[in-house]
Amino acid sequence: MDFRHLGNSGLVVSEIAYGNWITHGSQVEEETAVACVRAALDAGVTTFDTADVYALGKAEEVLGRALKGERRDGLEIFSKVFWPMGEGRNDRGLSRKHVIRGVEDSLRRLGTDYLDLYQAHRFDYTTPLEETMRAFEDLVRQGKVLYVGVSEWRAEEIERALRIADEMGFDRIVSNQPQYNMLWRVIESEVVPVCEREGIGQIVWSPIAGGMLTGKYKVGRPAPSGSRAAEPEAGRFLRDLTEDEKLLSRVARLEPLAAEAGLSMAQLAVAWVLRNPNVSAAIVGASRPEQVRDNVGATGVKLDDDLVARVDEILGDSVQRDPALTRSPENIRA
Repeated sequence: MDFRHLGNSGLVVSEIAYGNWITHGSQVEEETAVACVRAALDAGVTTFDTADVYALGKAEEVLGRALKGERRDGLEIFSKVFWPMGEGRNDRGLSRKHVIRGVEDSLRRLGTDYLDLYQAHRFDYTTPLEETMRAFEDLVRQGKVLYVGVSEWRAEEIERALRIADEMGFDRIVSNQPQYNMLWRVIESEVVPVCEREGIGQIVWSPIAGGMLTGKYKVGRPAPSGSRAAEPEAGRFLRDLTEDEKLLSRVARLEPLAAEAGLSMAQLAVAWVLRNPNVSAAIVGASRPEQVRDNVGATGVKLDDDLVARVDEILGDSVQRDPALTRSPENIRA
C-alpha cells in the first residue's frame, strides 16, 4: 500500500481508503461487512471513512465492531455530519447543537474516543458558517477530532471557510470529499485549483462510478444480481448511467486499455483517480472481500499519458465537467 499526506497536513493516510456507504448496515450482512474490512486491513488499508447518516448510524456501528481489537493509533477513522438523523428540527445541518451531538453519537457508535477527521457532509445555508467553524474548533481543542474537512463543498464555500479560520485563529480545513471519477470531473476546473493553492487534499468517493466503470453493466442486459444498480435504494443513484446505451458502449471500449496495462477495469478506474496530485485518497466500497482485493491492486500504479489521452478520447462528451453540478440543499430544515 502506498501512503500520502492528507493535503498539506501532517496526517498520512493510505491512498486507497475503505468506505461503507450503502453497504454496511443495509446492503450486506454484518458477517460479510466484517470480512470486507478484514480484507482491507490485510491489504494494508489504514484509512476508513463512514458517516452518521449511513444506514442511520448502523454503518458506524458495524465499522466499529469490525475494527475492534485493532491498534487505534495505526488507523485513520473518518466520519461526517450534516444530514437528518431524526425528526427534530435540530437533528440535521451544521448548527453547533447538531455538530456537537453528532460527534458524541459517532464516537459512541464507532467505539473510539476520537476521530482522525470529522467532515461537514454538505454546506449548510441555514447556519452561520462562523458558528459551524467554532463548533469544529472546539472539538479539535477537546481532542475529540484531530482534523476537520468538508464534503461536496463548492470552491467559494471552501474559500469562505478558510477566510473565517484565518480571521478567527481556527485550525483550517485540510480536506474535501467530492465525487470524482473518469465520468464525473466537476471538481477539476474550480475546486481543485483552490485546494491546490490552499493545501487541501481530495478524499474522493465513487472512483469506479458505483461500479459503472468495472464494465459489469452491459447494453441490453439487466443489472447483475447483487450489484448496486439492482438494489432499489442504491440503484436510483446509477439509473441514468446504466440505462445510457452510448455510455455503456464507450465504457466497454475501455476494457482493452485495462488489459493492455495489465489491470482490471476497477483498477484502471482507481489508478486514473490517483494520478491527480491533489487526490490524497480514493475511497472504495465493497459487498464482497474479493472486490476489496481487486480495487487495492491499483495502489502504486502509474498510468502513462498516452493511455490517459485514449481514455479521454473514448469517453468524449459523456464526461460531466460543470462545476455547478456540485451543490448542497438550500434548506435542510424545510
